[in-house]
Amino acid sequence: MKKITLCFLLLGTACSINAQKINLGKAAGMVSNGAKALTFTNEDAIKLSKESVEWMDKNNPVAGPKDPYTVRLNRLFGKHKSQDGLNLNYKVYKVKDINAFACADGSVRVFSSLMDIMTDNELLAVIGHEIGHVKNQDTKDAMKSAYLKAAALDAASSASSDVASLNESQIGKMANAFLDASHSKKQESEADTYSYDFMKANKYDVVGAYTAFKKLALLSQGSTQTNFEKMFNSHPDSNKRAESIKKKAEKEGLWKDPGTVTLPAAKLTK
Repeated sequence: MKKITLCFLLLGTACSINAQKINLGKAAGMVSNGAKALTFTNEDAIKLSKESVEWMDKNNPVAGPKDPYTVRLNRLFGKHKSQDGLNLNYKVYKVKDINAFACADGSVRVFSSLMDIMTDNELLAVIGHEIGHVKNQDTKDAMKSAYLKAAALDAASSASSDVASLNESQIGKMANAFLDASHSKKQESEADTYSYDFMKANKYDVVGAYTAFKKLALLSQGSTQTNFEKMFNSHPDSNKRAESIKKKAEKEGLWKDPGTVTLPAAKLTK
């Protein structure tokens, strides 16, 4: 699994330690610096993200309504479908990548292998982080870049500065193109803050955000130059992010020592 832009990646990182992959085509070529000339609105980002997610939903295994993964996500996420002025929809992808993402149109997708290793509070922290990316509109520039790659356009030299419709093949390329990009450390930090505030406002245990980052840190250890580790290099250090949450929770009297954080030996599907 590669990094996600429009569909924003799990706490700023992804994992491809297993053989099964989310189903995506090859990305189109790079776009020149002239792409900034394209007129591109938040509405365009929303429209194109919706098309991209619909394509991914058709090309990847989605947990059914009675699947234990869906039942669990409904229990956790159902009350947050209308959150902070956003209309959100969510599904579970039954793939081995450890990830989650949110898109400009409010689509949130959580991967079953992530649910296997995260407790309820940790998943809620992840969900809060993804909602933060949507609320903060961290999608526009990334979606523009993905669109231009998929359409093989250079906005500076194209005949029109308007966003055109894409065919099915181009939508698949766009889905892959935004998986190839990342967002800034500042955006990640702001989404971390949103997640913490989301947990606090809803009276969830904010320590879940701390332990989620500690687990991500554990996943990044023990192997050199893996895709997972390479992606960590472009994002804030997970241990440092965990410590930042701990300091904030201690200051606000919300810290409860979770003890040593380890990766579970069995799936946490309930």
